[in-house]
Amino acid sequence: MLSSTRSMFPRYLSSYGMPMHGLVVVDCNLYDFIEVDFTEPLIWLSSKMIKTFALPCKAAKLPCGEFGKPSQVKASRARMQLSITKPDDWHLHLRDGDLLEAVVSHSAQHFGRAIVMPNLRPPITTAAAAMAYHESILKALPSGSNFTPLMTLYLTDSTSPSEIKLARESGIIFAVKLYPAGATTNSQDGVTDLFGKCAPVLEEMIEQNMSLLVHGEVTDPDVDTFDREKVFVDTVLRPLIEKFPRLKVVMEHVTTMDAVKFVESCDGGGLQPHNYCLPVLKREIHRQALVAAVTSGDKRFFLGTDSAPHERQRKECACGCAGIYNSPVALSIYARVFEKAGALDKLEAFTSFNGPDFYGLPRNTSKVKLTKTPWRVPKSFSYAGREIIPMAAGENLSG
Repeated sequence: MLSSTRSMFPRYLSSYGMPMHGLVVVDCNLYDFIEVDFTEPLIWLSSKMIKTFALPCKAAKLPCGEFGKPSQVKASRARMQLSITKPDDWHLHLRDGDLLEAVVSHSAQHFGRAIVMPNLRPPITTAAAAMAYHESILKALPSGSNFTPLMTLYLTDSTSPSEIKLARESGIIFAVKLYPAGATTNSQDGVTDLFGKCAPVLEEMIEQNMSLLVHGEVTDPDVDTFDREKVFVDTVLRPLIEKFPRLKVVMEHVTTMDAVKFVESCDGGGLQPHNYCLPVLKREIHRQALVAAVTSGDKRFFLGTDSAPHERQRKECACGCAGIYNSPVALSIYARVFEKAGALDKLEAFTSFNGPDFYGLPRNTSKVKLTKTPWRVPKSFSYAGREIIPMAAGENLSG
């Protein structure tokens, strides 16, 4: 997360009273390509955001509006309204059990669909497991919700081509996720031999038109944390595209100018990334490159929050879990970034068009209205006797 002073993310955590420890690895998600100044007088607020945060125990009432008409920007005195096609979230962690029930309503209120990550414990490695998880998500949705979870499989060295066929036949599985073993949360079962044991699976994914979602970092301890994405691009991603040129690849967690340039060098085929979050904060030149890419109108970039909730105790400890819960504030912040870049006319394509076009899905037909208005982010959300701390917790965004 970058504040208006571009402070490092751990300082942002400490500003919320969270204890600071030595080596804390943080997946900085949505905010990391954003220079946010919370003293700005107004912030963009979705009309579906939110009559109440409908979590068990605590609920925070916030301003709300209604669905809009065709896409437009409307100014009236100090407020502006922006009507866009309902967005989708192409990278989302919903977890399972009590935590799933606690957080799914936030995503359902903001987004029409979401690509749901499979790194549960145990991971979602089969079509049967994905279908069971899909049912669990549907049962946890608020009554009357039209939110559609799009499922993924967790790639391992033992995944078989026949499992990819079953995934396609399921009608609910749209992608396979590559986690290098040991790279992030619940990735211990991830891939160790991509070009060997996984090659038949990648070939079958091409035949089934199944996308590969990539967590783009090497895990070699001899590679500096700040260089892991660049080394991944050079030693894994580039050879992957060369060996499997017809494979559809989404590179997630793009954090460097090097990765952006590689994406832009792939004309039309192969790589189709979405830039929305960072594993580790990089230099300002990289943030500027990311902002320029996502606000450029380039159809190869699309929204994915990587919202990743953890209970408070698992975050506020000597080795806090990577991942930030940003679903309650995501649309507001995306709109703010595009506004500061003078690119509000390109926001709708990034949030609502480029993703479904890549996955071959119809665009949503309903609209949401964003109104530039002051509001305050809840300090926490309670569930099953525990707490989740959202991004920008307790901040008065009206200045």
